[in-house]
Amino acid sequence: MTYVKNLSFQTKDLGKKSTLLLTFDSSVKGLYQTCFPTVCWLTTFGQTGSYRIHVTYSSQLAFSRPQLKNGNIIDAETCVELNDGEKTTLTRDGSVFQFSNPVKGVPGYLEALNDSGSIQDIALGFKNPRDLMPTPVVYFKEVEDASKIVAEFTPILRAYVTADYQHTTILQEAIEIPAIWEQNIASLSESTTWNLTRDTATGRYNLTQADEGTLNSSIKPTVVGA
Repeated sequence: MTYVKNLSFQTKDLGKKSTLLLTFDSSVKGLYQTCFPTVCWLTTFGQTGSYRIHVTYSSQLAFSRPQLKNGNIIDAETCVELNDGEKTTLTRDGSVFQFSNPVKGVPGYLEALNDSGSIQDIALGFKNPRDLMPTPVVYFKEVEDASKIVAEFTPILRAYVTADYQHTTILQEAIEIPAIWEQNIASLSESTTWNLTRDTATGRYNLTQADEGTLNSSIKPTVVGA
């Protein structure tokens, strides 16, 4: 069953202008070799004042044929929604590309066969209810004709504080700094709020779950690289 998760990230008087990056870059077979994670959300918080970003994730997954510019995915030409254990085929009729309606595949996996007659780029992403095209999560580079993608995706979201990337950038290699936070979105409540803070003595950042309507919490989430 498809679910939707709403996450808010907020801060007040952070003390330093900082950019929060969110990506699904957990371990995937072939990561940084044949497939590459993308920057899903990116926002900059000011040194002083209150800031907040809202993000929405849907468990409805989809394959797309992405459009790229300078290493960023800027849009998608076509897409197809799939559920767990389904597969689809990408074909070409003249200048028009199309994914077939999904059919039963291998449980636990999503598959996309490239039958377009040439090498193609394909992306796996999630599709929010009001969006026409999916948000790309993993980019599969140069999928050869008559070959297929077999993807197993777990929605583990990681947060980094870095200004070295742009929104929808394809990550060609692992982010060098450690993540400050990691969560399996499937295990979260429908709506959660997270506070970003910075230790002035060490310069380290933390994300902690907030009590409703506050910037304080005694709840400790999973923290990576602390």
